Amino acid sequence: MSKSNKVKYLKPYITNTGIEVGDYSYFYSFNGEQALKEFQNRNVLYHFPEMTGDKLVIGKFCAIADEVKILMSGANHRLHSYSTYPFDIFNEFETPKELTKNIKSKGDTIIGHDVWIGYGATILPGVKIGNGSIIGAKAVVTKDIEPYSVVGGNPAKVIRKRFDDQTIAKLEALQWWDKPIEEIKSLLPELLKNREGEK
Repeated sequence: MSKSNKVKYLKPYITNTGIEVGDYSYFYSFNGEQALKEFQNRNVLYHFPEMTGDKLVIGKFCAIADEVKILMSGANHRLHSYSTYPFDIFNEFETPKELTKNIKSKGDTIIGHDVWIGYGATILPGVKIGNGSIIGAKAVVTKDIEPYSVVGGNPAKVIRKRFDDQTIAKLEALQWWDKPIEEIKSLLPELLKNREGEK
Protein backbone atom coordinates (compact mmCIF):
# COMPACT_ATOMS: atom_id res chain seq x y z
CA MET A 1 0.00 0.00 0.00
CA SER A 2 1.44 3.35 -1.06
CA LYS A 3 1.47 6.54 1.01
CA SER A 4 0.53 8.47 -2.15
CA ASN A 5 -2.52 8.03 -4.35
CA LYS A 6 -0.28 8.71 -7.38
CA VAL A 7 1.95 5.68 -6.69
CA LYS A 8 0.36 2.24 -6.84
CA TYR A 9 1.46 -1.29 -7.56
CA LEU A 10 0.87 -2.08 -11.21
CA LYS A 11 0.24 -5.83 -11.17
CA PRO A 12 -3.41 -5.75 -9.96
CA TYR A 13 -4.37 -3.55 -12.93
CA ILE A 14 -2.99 -5.81 -15.67
CA THR A 15 -5.49 -8.08 -17.43
CA ASN A 16 -3.62 -8.58 -20.72
CA THR A 17 -2.18 -12.11 -20.71
CA GLY A 18 0.69 -10.88 -22.89
CA ILE A 19 1.97 -8.71 -20.02
CA GLU A 20 3.61 -10.00 -16.83
CA VAL A 21 4.39 -7.63 -13.96
CA GLY A 22 6.35 -8.64 -10.87
CA ASP A 23 5.37 -7.94 -7.30
CA TYR A 24 5.94 -4.45 -5.86
CA SER A 25 6.59 -2.83 -9.25
CA TYR A 26 4.78 0.48 -9.37
CA PHE A 27 3.65 3.12 -11.83
CA TYR A 28 3.65 6.79 -10.85
CA SER A 29 1.01 8.81 -12.64
CA PHE A 30 -0.22 12.37 -12.33
CA ASN A 31 -3.67 10.97 -13.20
CA GLY A 32 -3.88 8.50 -10.32
CA GLU A 33 -5.77 5.24 -10.47
CA GLN A 34 -7.36 5.88 -13.87
CA ALA A 35 -3.91 5.87 -15.47
CA LEU A 36 -3.13 2.52 -13.82
CA LYS A 37 -6.27 1.05 -15.34
CA GLU A 38 -5.19 2.34 -18.76
CA PHE A 39 -1.47 1.46 -18.48
CA GLN A 40 -1.68 -1.70 -20.60
CA ASN A 41 -3.32 0.27 -23.44
CA ARG A 42 -1.86 3.78 -23.14
CA ASN A 43 1.70 2.99 -22.09
CA VAL A 44 2.21 -0.39 -23.77
CA LEU A 45 1.72 0.37 -27.45
CA TYR A 46 1.25 -1.73 -30.61
CA HIS A 47 0.88 -4.91 -28.57
CA PHE A 48 -0.89 -7.59 -30.59
CA PRO A 49 0.36 -10.83 -28.99
CA GLU A 50 -2.14 -12.89 -31.00
CA MET A 51 -0.35 -11.73 -34.18
CA THR A 52 3.25 -11.21 -33.09
CA GLY A 53 3.48 -13.64 -30.15
CA ASP A 54 5.56 -11.23 -28.08
CA LYS A 55 5.27 -10.60 -24.34
CA LEU A 56 6.16 -7.74 -22.06
CA VAL A 57 7.79 -8.91 -18.82
CA ILE A 58 8.40 -6.37 -16.05
CA GLY A 59 10.35 -7.65 -13.06
CA LYS A 60 9.82 -7.07 -9.36
CA PHE A 61 10.45 -3.79 -7.51
CA CYS A 62 10.52 -1.64 -10.66
CA ALA A 63 9.71 2.08 -10.59
CA ILE A 64 7.99 3.37 -13.74
CA ALA A 65 7.41 7.10 -14.12
CA ASP A 66 4.54 8.84 -15.88
CA GLU A 67 4.52 9.07 -19.69
CA VAL A 68 6.78 6.02 -20.15
CA LYS A 69 6.02 4.28 -23.45
CA ILE A 70 6.86 0.66 -24.20
CA LEU A 71 6.58 -0.16 -27.90
CA MET A 72 5.98 -3.76 -28.87
CA SER A 73 6.62 -5.71 -32.09
CA GLY A 74 3.26 -4.75 -33.56
CA ALA A 75 4.85 -1.36 -34.26
CA ASN A 76 7.12 -2.96 -36.87
CA HIS A 77 6.34 -2.84 -40.57
CA ARG A 78 7.89 -4.72 -43.45
CA LEU A 79 11.20 -3.24 -44.51
CA HIS A 80 12.11 -5.55 -47.38
CA SER A 81 9.01 -5.36 -49.55
CA TYR A 82 7.87 -2.62 -51.90
CA SER A 83 5.14 -1.58 -49.49
CA THR A 84 5.42 -1.19 -45.72
CA TYR A 85 1.62 -1.09 -45.34
CA PRO A 86 0.16 -3.79 -42.99
CA PHE A 87 -2.45 -5.18 -45.41
CA ASP A 88 -2.78 -8.35 -43.31
CA ILE A 89 -4.44 -6.60 -40.36
CA PHE A 90 -7.41 -5.54 -42.49
CA ASN A 91 -9.94 -8.19 -43.49
CA GLU A 92 -10.83 -6.72 -46.86
CA PHE A 93 -7.37 -7.44 -48.30
CA GLU A 94 -7.57 -11.20 -47.62
CA THR A 95 -3.79 -11.39 -47.36
CA PRO A 96 -2.43 -14.92 -47.97
CA LYS A 97 -0.97 -16.49 -44.82
CA GLU A 98 2.46 -17.01 -46.39
CA LEU A 99 2.79 -13.23 -46.80
CA THR A 100 1.96 -12.48 -43.17
CA LYS A 101 5.21 -14.15 -42.09
CA ASN A 102 7.22 -11.30 -43.56
CA ILE A 103 6.89 -9.22 -40.39
CA LYS A 104 9.38 -10.39 -37.82
CA SER A 105 8.74 -10.09 -34.12
CA LYS A 106 11.60 -8.53 -32.20
CA GLY A 107 10.85 -11.01 -29.41
CA ASP A 108 9.80 -10.40 -25.85
CA THR A 109 10.56 -7.08 -24.16
CA ILE A 110 12.10 -7.82 -20.77
CA ILE A 111 12.56 -5.27 -17.99
CA GLY A 112 14.61 -6.79 -15.17
CA HIS A 113 14.14 -6.40 -11.43
CA ASP A 114 14.72 -3.15 -9.51
CA VAL A 115 14.77 -1.05 -12.69
CA TRP A 116 13.96 2.67 -12.51
CA ILE A 117 12.45 4.06 -15.73
CA GLY A 118 12.38 7.87 -15.77
CA TYR A 119 9.66 10.21 -16.97
CA GLY A 120 8.76 9.95 -20.65
CA ALA A 121 11.29 7.25 -21.52
CA THR A 122 10.55 5.09 -24.58
CA ILE A 123 11.53 1.43 -24.82
CA LEU A 124 11.59 -0.14 -28.27
CA PRO A 125 10.43 -3.69 -29.13
CA GLY A 126 12.49 -6.68 -28.04
CA VAL A 127 14.78 -4.72 -25.73
CA LYS A 128 16.13 -6.40 -22.60
CA ILE A 129 16.97 -4.13 -19.65
CA GLY A 130 19.21 -5.64 -16.99
CA ASN A 131 18.48 -5.71 -13.28
CA GLY A 132 19.17 -2.55 -11.28
CA SER A 133 19.40 -0.28 -14.32
CA ILE A 134 18.32 3.35 -14.44
CA ILE A 135 16.73 4.72 -17.61
CA GLY A 136 16.94 8.51 -17.75
CA ALA A 137 13.97 10.78 -18.42
CA LYS A 138 13.02 10.95 -22.13
CA ALA A 139 15.62 8.31 -23.03
CA VAL A 140 14.89 6.19 -26.11
CA VAL A 141 16.14 2.67 -25.44
CA THR A 142 16.87 0.96 -28.75
CA LYS A 143 19.10 -1.92 -27.63
CA ASP A 144 19.76 -4.19 -24.66
CA ILE A 145 21.07 -2.64 -21.45
CA GLU A 146 23.52 -4.44 -19.17
CA PRO A 147 22.61 -4.82 -15.47
CA TYR A 148 23.20 -1.83 -13.17
CA SER A 149 23.73 0.62 -16.03
CA VAL A 150 22.66 4.27 -16.08
CA VAL A 151 21.53 5.25 -19.58
CA GLY A 152 20.16 8.39 -21.18
CA GLY A 153 19.68 10.17 -24.49
CA ASN A 154 18.25 9.37 -27.90
CA PRO A 155 19.30 6.76 -28.73
CA ALA A 156 20.07 5.83 -25.12
CA LYS A 157 23.74 5.33 -24.34
CA VAL A 158 25.41 4.07 -21.18
CA ILE A 159 26.46 7.05 -19.07
CA ARG A 160 28.09 4.90 -16.43
CA LYS A 161 27.81 1.69 -14.46
CA ARG A 162 26.28 2.09 -11.02
CA PHE A 163 28.87 -0.15 -9.36
CA ASP A 164 32.09 -1.99 -10.18
CA ASP A 165 31.91 -5.40 -11.86
CA GLN A 166 32.55 -7.30 -8.61
CA THR A 167 29.66 -5.57 -6.82
CA ILE A 168 27.34 -6.10 -9.79
CA ALA A 169 28.18 -9.82 -9.81
CA LYS A 170 27.48 -9.96 -6.06
CA LEU A 171 24.09 -8.26 -6.49
CA GLU A 172 23.14 -10.49 -9.41
CA ALA A 173 23.98 -13.55 -7.30
CA LEU A 174 22.10 -12.20 -4.27
CA GLN A 175 18.82 -11.76 -6.22
CA TRP A 176 17.32 -10.00 -3.20
CA TRP A 177 14.05 -9.35 -5.09
CA ASP A 178 13.22 -13.09 -4.98
CA LYS A 179 13.63 -13.41 -1.22
CA PRO A 180 10.66 -13.54 1.19
CA ILE A 181 9.43 -10.12 2.27
CA GLU A 182 10.66 -10.56 5.85
CA GLU A 183 14.17 -11.29 4.60
CA ILE A 184 14.01 -8.26 2.28
CA LYS A 185 13.04 -6.13 5.29
CA SER A 186 16.10 -7.41 7.16
CA LEU A 187 18.28 -6.51 4.16
CA LEU A 188 17.06 -2.89 4.00
CA PRO A 189 20.01 -1.42 5.97
CA GLU A 190 22.37 -2.99 3.42
CA LEU A 191 20.22 -2.25 0.37
CA LEU A 192 19.64 1.40 1.26
CA LYS A 193 23.09 2.34 2.57
CA ASN A 194 24.61 5.35 0.77
CA ARG A 195 27.29 3.94 -1.57
CA GLU A 196 28.40 7.28 -3.05
CA GLY A 197 32.15 7.36 -3.46
CA GLU A 198 32.62 3.62 -3.07
CA LYS A 199 34.77 1.91 -5.67
